[in-house]
Amino acid sequence: MIVNNFIILNKKMNGGIDLNIKFNKEPVTLVGSQVKVGEKAKPFKAVKNDLSEFNSEDYKGKILVYSVVPSIDTGVCSLQARTFNEDATKLGDDVVVVTISNDLPFAQKRFCATEGIDNSMIISDYKDHEFGEKYGFLMKELMLLARGVVVVDKEGNISYVEYVEEVTNEVDFEKAIEAVKKLK
Repeated sequence: MIVNNFIILNKKMNGGIDLNIKFNKEPVTLVGSQVKVGEKAKPFKAVKNDLSEFNSEDYKGKILVYSVVPSIDTGVCSLQARTFNEDATKLGDDVVVVTISNDLPFAQKRFCATEGIDNSMIISDYKDHEFGEKYGFLMKELMLLARGVVVVDKEGNISYVEYVEEVTNEVDFEKAIEAVKKLK
């Protein structure tokens, strides 16, 4: 179904599991194309903190961890960004951790400076919602990203995906990090 030029997900994951994504216990509609383990990662562009372009194609040959959050200005989202930033140093030079939100780059830059985020990058999908649409994380009702994690291997294949059912809850950090370690 197409609504406002967005393709509405059928809310089914691998194996027919119903996504049932909620934000503060209220159902939300994810727009775009849901990603699954084994698929090729879709290239996308976003905006870095300095307003330059982030292009996922620039990181071919690296293991990518896309840490997806609604807004870095919330406790759970900032915890997720800080945790993956700390873990990034332990994962090796071949791993790139990218936190993605729809926050403006100015807010992200301030957050990184305040929180000491220097081992991973935070990018914004606010402009074109390209990541949100291509990876199925954009919440139609809020125009924010749902919470989750996507891990892409060095060959560009998706090796781990988590869509958090209640967006205000944390991701499963241990499973995501374990998925990265299996690729090393």
